[in-house]
Amino acid sequence: MRHSSVRGEGANAQAAGEISGGGADASGTVPPQRGGSRAGRQAVGAVPARRQGRRRVLRWTASVLSLLILGTAGAGYLYYRHLNGSIHTDQLNLGETKLGGSKPNAFGQTPLNILLIGSDARDDEANQSLGGATDTFGGPPLADVQMLLHLSADRSNMSVVSMPRDTILMMPKCTEPGGKVHPASKGLVQTNESLQRGGPGCTVATWQELTKIPIDHFMMIDFKGVVSMADAIGGVPVCVEENVHSRTRDGKGSGLKLPKGTSVIQGEQALQWMRTRYGFEDGTDIGRTHAQHQYMTSMAREFRKNAKLTNPVKLNSLAQAAIDAMVVDTGLNKIDKLYDLSMELKKVPPGRITMTTMPWVYSTKPGMDGRVEPMADEAEAVFRMIREDIALDGKGSGTPAEGASPSPGASASAGTPTPAAPTTAASTAPAAAPAKIAVSVRNATSGKAGAEARVKNRATEVASLLTGKGFTKAASDTQTGAEDTTVVRYATDAQAADAGVVATALGLPASSVQKSEEVSGITLFVGKDWRTGNAPTPPPPAPTVAPTSAHALNGDNEGACMAVQPGFTW
Repeated sequence: MRHSSVRGEGANAQAAGEISGGGADASGTVPPQRGGSRAGRQAVGAVPARRQGRRRVLRWTASVLSLLILGTAGAGYLYYRHLNGSIHTDQLNLGETKLGGSKPNAFGQTPLNILLIGSDARDDEANQSLGGATDTFGGPPLADVQMLLHLSADRSNMSVVSMPRDTILMMPKCTEPGGKVHPASKGLVQTNESLQRGGPGCTVATWQELTKIPIDHFMMIDFKGVVSMADAIGGVPVCVEENVHSRTRDGKGSGLKLPKGTSVIQGEQALQWMRTRYGFEDGTDIGRTHAQHQYMTSMAREFRKNAKLTNPVKLNSLAQAAIDAMVVDTGLNKIDKLYDLSMELKKVPPGRITMTTMPWVYSTKPGMDGRVEPMADEAEAVFRMIREDIALDGKGSGTPAEGASPSPGASASAGTPTPAAPTTAASTAPAAAPAKIAVSVRNATSGKAGAEARVKNRATEVASLLTGKGFTKAASDTQTGAEDTTVVRYATDAQAADAGVVATALGLPASSVQKSEEVSGITLFVGKDWRTGNAPTPPPPAPTVAPTSAHALNGDNEGACMAVQPGFTW
């Protein structure tokens, strides 16, 4: 691993209750005491290795903190120029499927999707000192925190979706820049293992395979500077419904001890809050994620209103800590790029920030006790809202500037696909005439789960349909596939525009056009949504608000308060 962020979860011995005594807090295997295994050292489903401590719970927080810090730096921008040489970078996407980045809407406005990754790598003295078992020092990292930040095209709202770290899914093939290949998994693998398959670019590839959301950037973060950041703003208000003490009889727990109601926490207490599993809700990582959301939204409010962050010297110090802690993709490898990004994020008021968790269910598959899977319909509803730039808070788009057209966002006809553009960001070459575009058509009508038999002769029928539309070089392929929705894949940038023409002719959305190494030319995969007729079955109308299972928290909700787990009061 070339670059990785760190895993410290405890500030010192007093805060290390969860990193002693065998690490049950890291790897419980029976609901509700969930937790992930050291996926890189053993197969998912085996008895998990006892990981010491909950080191992975600050990374996403530090990610957003870094952006917020840089975003407050208008007056001190020149102080950051010298930081350019300190920025660590890695490849954006190591998978075969390339979605080409977010597409502009009809008014030229482009959303942004940023994957925030928290590595539990423990590869330097500063982060090792934050707590954790010494047997994990220098070991292969896990992407134990993963959050997708979606900034709407019109910059009126922001949605954040967390994926539980022990979600099980299929891993895509990932190829490192040096040529090392990590084959696609043959079975279900815990999502946090993705980081071990070449770096953050494989985590990005895994998200894109699952969600079909184009990811524009990633930020992988450690949290060496989180304590000083919390101290710099004078603390963060948090709330618990009862007195809470995160400590088990055998000494596990974060050590957090707070009275009922609102407390302002900073320093070690802030670390303890974000590490706490035992004591919140049902004692699982899901409850801890909810506590992290409360902390993050509260901190965002504090950053906006705290005057002390106008001090350029303090800003410079905070920015240095943030830069030292970050690994970003090559598209964010300059301070001015990070600064511009932070300015875009600052446009969203806290009241339009929505924190959610991917809807999930406990897995019932053999050997997967304690692991979770995406809740099929409701997880896909959240992913679709992100893909279609629909605000998760149900409030739609903001008011456009004078003279500008409104972003369609949530107001567009949800069931009507947006035609694929004749050219894509990957290529500026003009598209050829349909008669000159060779198209191979594959039958993929069984769907990815393979629950239904492929429709016989379907590739031949659709190839004939394309021929009737002027694509005289369309032909059925003897190879088959398995897709839930119909997609057009192409191999090279020079084919991108032509692939867009094929999609447009069939009324497919722009998201259906994908660059992929699994094809040699333009290939139409006829999915489960097109088993009959002359056009794919249109999807049902998109939801207009996140399902309740996403546990949405609004950034303006100052009344949020964590439920306390029975047995952890004082």
